[in-house]
Amino acid sequence: MSPSPRTPQQRKQDTLDRLAHDVDAWVATADGESGTPYMVPLSFLWDGSTLLFSTPASSPTSRNLRATGKVRLGIGPTRDVVLIEGTVQTLTSDELPDDVGDAFAVKTGFDPRRLSSPYLYFRVHPQLIQAWREANELDGRDLMRDGRWTTPDL
Repeated sequence: MSPSPRTPQQRKQDTLDRLAHDVDAWVATADGESGTPYMVPLSFLWDGSTLLFSTPASSPTSRNLRATGKVRLGIGPTRDVVLIEGTVQTLTSDELPDDVGDAFAVKTGFDPRRLSSPYLYFRVHPQLIQAWREANELDGRDLMRDGRWTTPDL
């Protein structure tokens, strides 16, 4: 038997907790010309309003993000998922403030600034956030639309 559906406020709080404490997400992109999908797991830093990822500048993910400026993320297990669609801002290591790079390294255990191969950072600005556990939470799963929370601040 499925647990009772959470209130919108509890779903939002659970989502914010997941963003603050989870380290990894599935990152889905598409090739700008062919539309070929590509998905990889990447670590992220949540700053309260955006997510920050890093990947090699030459990777398919990097090329796709720079070409389209769009991304879809999956965080958590399939029976407690957070899906995020967002727009992407590209940053080089030089453009990233030191304190943000340090926070990223601490949270993810990975510091691309220390590597010899070039990495880019990608700041994701969520436009749509959805969260649900079971079918009884599909109704009302949109917690954010057009970059605005649908539930009041907690």
